[in-house]
Amino acid sequence: MGTVLKGMRHVQWHELRHARGSASQVPGMLSRIAWGDSESAEDALSDLGRWICAPAVFDATVAAVPFLWELAAMETVKDRAGVLGLLGTILARGHAHRPEWTRDAHLAVLAGLATAELLAADRDPAVSAAAGVLLSTGGGHTCTACPPR
Repeated sequence: MGTVLKGMRHVQWHELRHARGSASQVPGMLSRIAWGDSESAEDALSDLGRWICAPAVFDATVAAVPFLWELAAMETVKDRAGVLGLLGTILARGHAHRPEWTRDAHLAVLAGLATAELLAADRDPAVSAAAGVLLSTGGGHTCTACPPR
């Protein structure tokens, strides 16, 4: 894995949950987004979105968010705009029975907004636009699960 996504090995993914069960497959999805060809990365991003934030967020979502921010900042990632879009989706979702997962997932996304600020000036117009959208939604984020900002 090198220095990119190196922290994934410290997460006990098998103890976390996503929409389809154990989150033990999440590191593989993140790796495919990082290093896969366009088709593989796109499929992984789509699958990951269904697993960690559709229709709700999970504890695996919270663990995945810092790695999604890392991927969004990597110029070699094929769909950085899609990664930013996924972060925006996470910010818009919650979990009706686990408000702490909602809060923690939202706070993890909000903690990376400095990266979105940098990406708003990216030379890729799709990345720049996606970062702008995330900044506008993140800057005014309020929900019942999150502390007032």
